[in-house]
Amino acid sequence: MKILVVRFKQIGDSVLATPICGSLKKTYPDSEIDYVVYEHIAPLFENHPCIDNVISITREEQKNPFKYLSKVWKVTRKKYDIVIDIMSTPKSEVFTLLSPGAKYRIGRRKPKRGYTYTHKTDEPKDAKDKVDKFLKMLKPLENDGIDVKYDSDYKIYVSVEEKNIFKKRMEKSGVDFDRPVFAFAINSRRPHKIWKKEHMMEVIKHCIEKYNAQIIFYYSPAEKAYAKETHEIMNWNENIFSNVETKSIRELAMLLANCDFFTGNEGGPRHIAQALDIPSLAIFSPSASKKEWLSNANDRHQGIETKDIGAKEYFDIKPSHVIEKLDDMIDRYVEKR
Repeated sequence: MKILVVRFKQIGDSVLATPICGSLKKTYPDSEIDYVVYEHIAPLFENHPCIDNVISITREEQKNPFKYLSKVWKVTRKKYDIVIDIMSTPKSEVFTLLSPGAKYRIGRRKPKRGYTYTHKTDEPKDAKDKVDKFLKMLKPLENDGIDVKYDSDYKIYVSVEEKNIFKKRMEKSGVDFDRPVFAFAINSRRPHKIWKKEHMMEVIKHCIEKYNAQIIFYYSPAEKAYAKETHEIMNWNENIFSNVETKSIRELAMLLANCDFFTGNEGGPRHIAQALDIPSLAIFSPSASKKEWLSNANDRHQGIETKDIGAKEYFDIKPSHVIEKLDDMIDRYVEKR
């Protein structure tokens, strides 16, 4: 059994779609499952037990239609039995177009599209979150009498060796692992998802003063200036580290695996933290529904949004609201040192 799952989008979407791979691997234990994602995200899924091959779409292939078609043609020569197009866009549908022999070519029902699908799924109105929404794309298999083994869990796998390698890099940067280490998402690639810098700095000061915590400002190359500027505004506080650079998304996962807690703006890195089961508290902007994006929410992984405090505006979420939740979570899930 050969299965192809197509989900080339950004970090959160790609991480939250992996339960489809997990469910299919449990349903078909001897299957070979390939996962299509963007090149810069692909390293996240190395060593994933439910993904046999990660297929990268490069930036050049994204931009050049001829190279893209050539890549899809090459991939689909594997003759898959099942192709699941989570994206369900004209571009991603090419995978099902070039897989005419697949018994199941599953995609979303869209107006004037999807003619290459054997099965179309409607946008679910009763999905409890993003993961549940994705898993409902397996319904056509269930409707055909297949006993689908649903598994909503999503994980990223960082080896002990990888974790230790990055731990040594953090130590060289001055991080002391005899004290708590907190990762702070102070920025976002989407400006409307960035909580007030002044509010964030107040929460950071609280973590330093109450927990003797060390604060990690991680960042992409485009976000480096913001991190350094924030550190400068905080008088280059020695408990804050803006010098632990990550060269890839895999290294970001290695960094987060060495942290005791994750907090800050909602976004892809928070999904990585949850996939690593690092206790996390995210601040959600009105553009990102906590119900939808905080998939598999539980006491170790929480969020706060305007509805939680009876407010309408993002900046009505005050540091005190975050600190109250944060203190409760740290008390329960961060090892005392």
